[in-house]
Amino acid sequence: MPTEMFFSTSNNNWAIHHPFDLGPHLPHRANCRRSTAPPTPSPKFISETKTSRLSTLVFLDVGANNFSGNIPPTIGRLSNLQTLYMYQNQFNGTFPKEIGNLSNLEVLGMAYNEFPPMRIPQEFGQLTKLSYLWMIRSNLFGEIPESFNNLSSLQHLDLAGNNLEGPIPGRLFSLNLTHVYLYNNKLSGEIPTPVEAMNLVEIDLSMNNLTGSIPEEFGKLQYLDFLNLFSNQLTGELPASIGLLPALRDFHVFRNNLTGVLPPEFGLHSKLEGFEVSENQFSGQLPDNLCSGGALQGVVAHTNNLSGEVPKSLGNCRTLRVVQLHNNRISGEIPQGLWTTFNLSTLMISNNSFSGKLPNELAWNLSRVDISDNRFSGEIPSTVASWTNLVVFEASNNLFSGQIPEEITNLSSLTTLLLNGNDFSGELPSEIISWRSLTTLDVSNNKLSGEIPPAIGSLPDLLNLDLSQNQLSGEIPPGIGNQRPTILNLSSNQLVGRIPSQLDNLAYENSFLNNADLCTDDPIVKLPDCNSELHESEGLSSRLLAIILTFSILISLAILVFSFFIVRDYRRKKHIQYLETWKLTSFHRLDFTEGNVLCNLTENNLIGSGGSGKVYRIIINHSNESVAVKKIWNSKKLDHKLDKEFLAEVEILGSIRHSNIVKLLCCISSEDSKLLVYEYMENQSLDRWLHGNKWSSISGTDSVYYTVLDWPTRLQIAVGAAQGLCYMHHECPTPIIHRDMKSSNILLDSEFKAKIADFGLAKMLTRHASSHTMSVVAGSFGNLAPEYAYTTKVNAKVDVYSFGVVLLELVTGREANNTDQNMNLVQWAWHHFSEDKPIVEILDPELRESSYLEEMIMVYKIGILCTRASPSTRPSMKEVLLALHNCCPEHGQ
Repeated sequence: MPTEMFFSTSNNNWAIHHPFDLGPHLPHRANCRRSTAPPTPSPKFISETKTSRLSTLVFLDVGANNFSGNIPPTIGRLSNLQTLYMYQNQFNGTFPKEIGNLSNLEVLGMAYNEFPPMRIPQEFGQLTKLSYLWMIRSNLFGEIPESFNNLSSLQHLDLAGNNLEGPIPGRLFSLNLTHVYLYNNKLSGEIPTPVEAMNLVEIDLSMNNLTGSIPEEFGKLQYLDFLNLFSNQLTGELPASIGLLPALRDFHVFRNNLTGVLPPEFGLHSKLEGFEVSENQFSGQLPDNLCSGGALQGVVAHTNNLSGEVPKSLGNCRTLRVVQLHNNRISGEIPQGLWTTFNLSTLMISNNSFSGKLPNELAWNLSRVDISDNRFSGEIPSTVASWTNLVVFEASNNLFSGQIPEEITNLSSLTTLLLNGNDFSGELPSEIISWRSLTTLDVSNNKLSGEIPPAIGSLPDLLNLDLSQNQLSGEIPPGIGNQRPTILNLSSNQLVGRIPSQLDNLAYENSFLNNADLCTDDPIVKLPDCNSELHESEGLSSRLLAIILTFSILISLAILVFSFFIVRDYRRKKHIQYLETWKLTSFHRLDFTEGNVLCNLTENNLIGSGGSGKVYRIIINHSNESVAVKKIWNSKKLDHKLDKEFLAEVEILGSIRHSNIVKLLCCISSEDSKLLVYEYMENQSLDRWLHGNKWSSISGTDSVYYTVLDWPTRLQIAVGAAQGLCYMHHECPTPIIHRDMKSSNILLDSEFKAKIADFGLAKMLTRHASSHTMSVVAGSFGNLAPEYAYTTKVNAKVDVYSFGVVLLELVTGREANNTDQNMNLVQWAWHHFSEDKPIVEILDPELRESSYLEEMIMVYKIGILCTRASPSTRPSMKEVLLALHNCCPEHGQ
């Protein structure tokens, strides 16, 4: 028998050879292959007899299998064992104390097992050679044994995601530690001192119940790069010495009870990237030197008692992407450079005392601006048309005046526009057809006059409309009745005539108050009955209108007959010439021509519109088979950008084949227009089923009724979309990053099979590149990974984050841009997760009574893992797909 043995059955039945939460925690030993379903029944672990034959073993890896049963106590006989990996199995017995006999053990990885709730044995303290301990999510409870103080060789400790409670062992930070991960437990008491582990690089004690102050000794850790203490109950002031640390890159202490001023040296001595101190009780000013290292990407300091002015240095910080200073007492004007700093994407400064005027230009990538509840004044500049990437603009309760400029209607990406509580006058902009994505419009409590633009009633996604407390007149556009908005307030105006019949119900009982001349045909709403108020003038107007209409029809008929024969031949010639200017490039065998497509690009066939084009449903033959045609906008201002999007989509979709990726049939192009022709997906996009109105038009007179998706269907959709992304990331000859993964880009066929669509933002990556630098930050607000907002260096983990958002949408039923408590869906889900509330409370109310709660909770947890802030701690799409299969294998096979 040899003197050394190496034994590995790791991932014998699964696709992943490394753990689900690999990140920076384990040495990378990836060896991915094609995924297969787990066997049934699950195999038992090695028997005691076999264990006794392996006494010379030095390396044992049985991770990522489906082992069940007990870990045999005889494992303690492997006296030469140095490395033991047993992560991600289904062990359900007790934790053997005999592991403490493995005196030569250096690496122990037992994460992600289904142990019954159990304590860490005191015998772990006997592993004096142990340098690496990885037991995240192992269902541990009770206290961390004091015997851990004996682990003199320990460098990497990860006990995160358990139910550990009580104090941190008193001398833990006197060990030879470099990485400590104790986050998401129930630990209490103070952070222990002394702190003598001078080689510490990362400390994460977040999401616990720790009290007391932050140790002064943390300011001596010269290699400390990452300090996470958020979501605890820490008090006292920040040690000034932390601001002097030369390696500090990320500093996160938000959601505590910290007081005092922020150390003024922050950022002066290190290349600080992330600075999050929100939801504390800090006072004084922001440090002047946060961006001195030239690497600052985020300043999140909202909900404190900060005062003074914003440091002018932030206006010169080109790396800055996120600024959140809302809910403070900061005053003065915003540094001019901050409005236009090169990469800024989010600016949230509401509920302060800022003054000044809006700039003529904004940062090219700015997608969210929240300046509500301040003292800004003047007019919205006409150059607002150049703020092209703006998604959310909240400017409520300021001192703005003048008219709302017509140019604001050019912002086609807007989803939220809040201008209420100002001094705007004049009429509302009328040409608002480009606001196709708008969900919330609030211009209440101003001095607006004139009629409500009829185009408001044609906005497809408008859910919240508040025009109250103005001087608006005329009738209510009928289209608003067809919208049936969730929130509607037209009260305190001068509106007249009938309210749309669809709004005559108790849901809108208070929507029309203080409009003296409004009435209703069926007075459920408390308004006068229109039928009792017929006026002679109305009858006269009707007769005059009939005469004019009849006369107009006769003249029109005469003109048509006269011109018909002249125009007919001319139109035929022009049509032939028109077809000759188009070029068709096919990727599949087609049973239609470009003529079938071009002659049907009419408004009657329009089914959708987005930032880069319109989408039509076109019937191509007598069998009523349909295709979806995406027509790229031909605005000259956007030609270069959209031509790149077109080429990217054609290059990618024309070259790949997968059942979970939408099929590109052909492309049709001319000098000034480009068309992409796809297979038509009968059930449209996932977001319409999760968040759309109950009735929605498909095309023409067709309509679809959106029922509540049951859980098996949702899981089927999640698995299908994951298979598509997994193919893109891991199986394509050249890997693909989608960059705009969201529920509206997951299309559903007649059987609710998911297919990923809209690759206009996708980019090819070379096989040997770990990341790719994007010249622009694209994507959708609410689905973007945080590093995507911070840096243009992106890899496949941005898609993993966005897919995690989709999973959270599936289990909660909420939209990605959920605005509860000023949080999007990810923030809201993590907030709920960190408070350790029952997970069932966060699930979709429509499905809470189903028999699939266990599966839903598993998918919720996968969504949480996918949306971790650090890209390295997120799973790959192979691991995500494996986990989804594991939720309920019969759905995934």
